[in-house]
Amino acid sequence: MKESHVYRINAQYVDIFNRLIFPATITVENGYIIEIKKRSGTADQGDGYLLPGFIDSHVHIESSMLIPSEFARLAVVHGTIGTVSDPHEIANVCGLPGIEFMIRNGKTVPFKFCWGAPSCVPATTFETAGALIDVESVKQLLQRDDIGYLSEMMNFPGVLRKDPHVLNKIHAAFTIGKPVDGHAPGLRGNDAAMYIQAGITTDHECFTAEEALDKLRCGMKIIIREGSAARNFDALVSLLDENADHMMFGSDDKHPDSLVRGHINELCARAVKKKVNVFKVLKVACINPVEHYRMNVGLLRLGDPADFILVKDLHQFQVVKTYINGLVVAENGKSTWKVDLYPQKEFINRFNATIISAKQLEVGLQEIQLQNGLLPAIGVVDGQLLTNSLEELPLIEKGCYISDTKNDLLKIVVVNRYKNAPVSKAFIKNTGIRSGAIASSVAHDSHNVIAIGTDDELLCKAINLIIENKGGISCTTLHEAEVLPLPVAGLMSTDDGYTVADAYTRLDRMAKSTGCSLQSPFMTLSFMALLVIPELKLSDLGLFDGNLFEFKYLSTR
Repeated sequence: MKESHVYRINAQYVDIFNRLIFPATITVENGYIIEIKKRSGTADQGDGYLLPGFIDSHVHIESSMLIPSEFARLAVVHGTIGTVSDPHEIANVCGLPGIEFMIRNGKTVPFKFCWGAPSCVPATTFETAGALIDVESVKQLLQRDDIGYLSEMMNFPGVLRKDPHVLNKIHAAFTIGKPVDGHAPGLRGNDAAMYIQAGITTDHECFTAEEALDKLRCGMKIIIREGSAARNFDALVSLLDENADHMMFGSDDKHPDSLVRGHINELCARAVKKKVNVFKVLKVACINPVEHYRMNVGLLRLGDPADFILVKDLHQFQVVKTYINGLVVAENGKSTWKVDLYPQKEFINRFNATIISAKQLEVGLQEIQLQNGLLPAIGVVDGQLLTNSLEELPLIEKGCYISDTKNDLLKIVVVNRYKNAPVSKAFIKNTGIRSGAIASSVAHDSHNVIAIGTDDELLCKAINLIIENKGGISCTTLHEAEVLPLPVAGLMSTDDGYTVADAYTRLDRMAKSTGCSLQSPFMTLSFMALLVIPELKLSDLGLFDGNLFEFKYLSTR
């Protein structure tokens, strides 16, 4: 007969449901809370505060450049015990086997992943992706116990048009009682109401309070996104006081250096500093995601799995210990599980591009049609996924359009990773790069190779570093060239998370040494191919107008 494992914790017990804090002894047996006993004393005494663990309610693990087990190892240090994770990045590259890889790897560690069935693979028909997940595949995924929801329905035009393929996916989730995540940036009024009435339950794309309120009034739950590139916390935090029952926190896309510094705990501290009631903050951070997605996560109640965290105070939320299923998984800033405990590393990828030449990056005058003598250009908005549609005077040399560093108007290109094809080219403004190039095989959502640079030689060198490694991020200058290889689907490293974070930090610093003024150069770069976010983006097929949902022009050579 197996011996029972029992232990007790004395702490200030934070009862979020009843808005109480009191000294208590919590008894855990075999991974479950079997007793919560109030002790004598006042709420300002004790050995720290015991809370349910934090949940990231919308994240793409792949954007951390870490495999799920490594993401979890870094996240638990900050009190995150689970994530609502959409694996559509790897699905766009590798299809169903990619999703299987994520689930399988996630099961190797004590962490509570809630995986989604990707709803839009490929995201659009205006780019080349590596896979297709059709209605039948979505239905099969949703039947699985380890799939908790239908992930973000980015094809909101399809919802509004009542596209049968789109509606069949939503109906498949609805009939088995699994929620449907949304993705509808800027959608307001009657269109927003129609989108929500179709069965969409959340949105993480709101970038103004007015947009979020529109959707809240229609019954939608709003995820306040604060990632490495898209940052909407400041715009939406004022809504928490009156709408805490219907909001959550999420990162969407978090680079490894950001994850080392903090996670949902940082958003809690910022919200409390904004004078939001701490119980409301914790409901948003801990309770709402678990209830909405029906996660198998304990909420610090009698009989629950022992998933909780011990923090020093309710202002900074510095995490002392993190428990999952009764096990201490992090203590005093360090994870308790070791890298060498992982099973043999697995590789999954789809990368067929071959080395290119600088000549292939030239933009002949016939390739882009000017409007009134002006060149269409992508206008970067730092800290947002949205871009502006600009018209700029072109710089011409030897019969080609070239980068104009004085006007901060640079060449941006996309190289098809799945087959040899013409390079897609356009121009982008407001990156700040004065001399150099950056490139990445993380390019949402189809993950072709995307690059920005001041001249064709440096651009070519940065791109070829990615191709040689079958995935990665790179930076080139006149004096040096560096690459962080990402061999798993061209999206993730198989290295230790802290090693990856250090390598990424070096590359980020190098990118900024080129003059790049963006807060997160590589994360911002990765979204310049995301066609479902207006206004202008570049796919491997051409420059795309996200407002009209059509090409401005196609690639020609």
